[in-house]
Amino acid sequence: GSEIFQALKKILLAKNYSTGVGDEGGFAPNLGSNQEACDLILEAVEKAGYKAGKEIFLALDSAASSFFKDGKYEFRKSGGGVKNSSEMLSFYQDLCGKYPICSIEDPMDENDWEGFASVTKSLGEQVQIVGDDLFVTNTEFVKRGIKESSANAVLIKLNQIGTVSETVATIEMCRKAGWNYVISHRSGETEDTFMADFAVAMGGGQIKTGSACRSERIAKYNRLLEIEAELGGLAIYG
Repeated sequence: GSEIFQALKKILLAKNYSTGVGDEGGFAPNLGSNQEACDLILEAVEKAGYKAGKEIFLALDSAASSFFKDGKYEFRKSGGGVKNSSEMLSFYQDLCGKYPICSIEDPMDENDWEGFASVTKSLGEQVQIVGDDLFVTNTEFVKRGIKESSANAVLIKLNQIGTVSETVATIEMCRKAGWNYVISHRSGETEDTFMADFAVAMGGGQIKTGSACRSERIAKYNRLLEIEAELGGLAIYG
């Protein structure tokens, strides 16, 4: 990951794009489209010496609630007009047909339960559909999601629901349903590394803790390396 991150930085500089980073350490250049972002990342994957679709896959966080307004999804800033839920589904189908995408987080607005279900029905067999804003680590919302097949994975934020016991209850619900779960940081983070230990303890095999940049993000990855060293041959990779 860090090799691809550094390769991407060189590519952006060569194309005269900004290499400033956002809250979670990811680059935030002013691109013309969502597809261009995927193209640049795949270029960086190749430049770093890896094979997209075999060794490296793309995981998207659409955060669709952030561009949902008056019942429509706003793409006008990138020249894409506005889209309804069915048009958003077509958009994701096209993306997954063109790029090696393994996971999509929050593909629809947090209140668009039917939209989430349509994405999961169409793409859920080959792509992880993650609910973050949809579920907010709350067992009541996850229970509804399981009943309605709204997703097939949950983003787990311990300090969002508030207690370790409630978080573990949400994870147990995911396990019983056969859903994946991803232990996640928050956009506003500290250098505390407990979530790395928690992710290993929960055994879900996935952690989301930002880019290979900014000390509050790197701290979690460094802790994972320490845990790997402590476990030695007992380490199991999900």
